[in-house]
Amino acid sequence: MQKTINILNRRAKFDYEILERYDAGIVLTGTEIKSIRLGKASITESFCEFHKHELFVINSQIEEYSFGTHYNHKAKSERKLLLNRKELKSLEKSLQNKGLTIVPLRMFINDKGLAKMEIALCRGKKNYDKRETIKDRDTQRDIDRVKKSF
Repeated sequence: MQKTINILNRRAKFDYEILERYDAGIVLTGTEIKSIRLGKASITESFCEFHKHELFVINSQIEEYSFGTHYNHKAKSERKLLLNRKELKSLEKSLQNKGLTIVPLRMFINDKGLAKMEIALCRGKKNYDKRETIKDRDTQRDIDRVKKSF
């Protein structure tokens, strides 16, 4: 009946070292959820910020719903993320450390049909860390090729 929606931020695992992961709900309007169910969303350039002890995702792109009327939503806007109070406090406290940020990893629809976003507390990688990641990926690919031939 319904295909699974899994919108990924592939760049996040390459650019950031992931420390903790959280699943958060998203506050959406009717046309936004319809666009997400069609798979017309992108979170590659998005990040999360706190405003008055509430967490918002910024720069997430959800295309306008093609069958929407004048009640259609804006493509780029701030969207509130829903987490437990305890999780919000711990995230806000850990953001005080220098070099940490909150990045969305993927947007998905759960079994109940609700839109969720997997976010992560991350630390940015340096260029030499990125080169090391590429090198590890290449060696793993070569090892898998050799194993497959036997």
